[in-house]
Amino acid sequence: MSVNSTVELVRIDNAQEGQRIDNFLMTRVKGVPRSHWYRVLRRGEVRVNKGRVKPSYRLRSGDQVRIPPLRCAPMDTPASPARNRLKHLLSAVLYEDERLIALNKPAGMAVHGGSGLSWGLIEAMRSLRPELPELELVHRLDRETSGCLLLSKRRSTLRELHRLIREQAMTKRYLTLLAGSLKDQELEVDAPLRKNLLRSGERVVRIDPQAGKPARTRFRPLRRLGDLTLTEVEPLTGRTHQIRVHAMYLGAPVAGDEKYGAAETNRRLRGMGLKRLFLHASGLVLRPSYRERPLYIEAPLPPELEAVIDTLVHLLSTTDNIDPAGFPRKV
Repeated sequence: MSVNSTVELVRIDNAQEGQRIDNFLMTRVKGVPRSHWYRVLRRGEVRVNKGRVKPSYRLRSGDQVRIPPLRCAPMDTPASPARNRLKHLLSAVLYEDERLIALNKPAGMAVHGGSGLSWGLIEAMRSLRPELPELELVHRLDRETSGCLLLSKRRSTLRELHRLIREQAMTKRYLTLLAGSLKDQELEVDAPLRKNLLRSGERVVRIDPQAGKPARTRFRPLRRLGDLTLTEVEPLTGRTHQIRVHAMYLGAPVAGDEKYGAAETNRRLRGMGLKRLFLHASGLVLRPSYRERPLYIEAPLPPELEAVIDTLVHLLSTTDNIDPAGFPRKV
């Protein structure tokens, strides 16, 4: 069955400006999986102003979008999230006003469907809040990363928040446990990053000074825990896997990172209860134009990560485990 049988030409107006092309297509033509739209975009069947675009392209007012005929059967009923996940999201709201929502995203939940997933956080929130037809992700978090995630309720708010991100007027902070010792009080990594696709289809990001895109990350060590360092991280740009790859570049990868991490350290930490990536979006600071004062949003460290810190502190609490410099020895 065809979802639409003829080419459709759509002119983008001010209300739609700033929306990603993949999100626009998902809402414009119901019942088509995101993975199918990605294939159609890769083949160049969707055109903007008669040219090819990537799924991340953001629409501009006046753009003309060509939507091709689709030979994809629509789903009778959209896949819906498990009830316990929906219940968790209802209690995960950190802040809400008339224009945006801040959520404490759980680890293990993708921010949107696709790549074999029928739904993600944004689809779940749309089902929970059907009165918000323009609900969109402002930014993204990796599936295994927890913490602060912004959703906009209006297209105009989405455009403004994207502007704040581009102008580095939105501060994002993360807490992470690094498998290594950072000696400086604060250091900044400036190393361009490039996405790569392996033969298996797995996406990896590498440092590439020639072809990579600019990427900068600031690291502030908070506490030494043997050969580990609890660290606050501030990404100054927003590249895929940026914190994880820059931490690896420092020789102190994120604990629990199966893609870029240290296998032996991960094995030891699994024995202490670490079953996930130790990366948590702990805070956001922004000042949208409709507010007189900056907005501070904080997400507490999840209990499972707090438990790992408590275990490390307990193991390193005896005098025998303190080195001459006053730091805990290697666990």
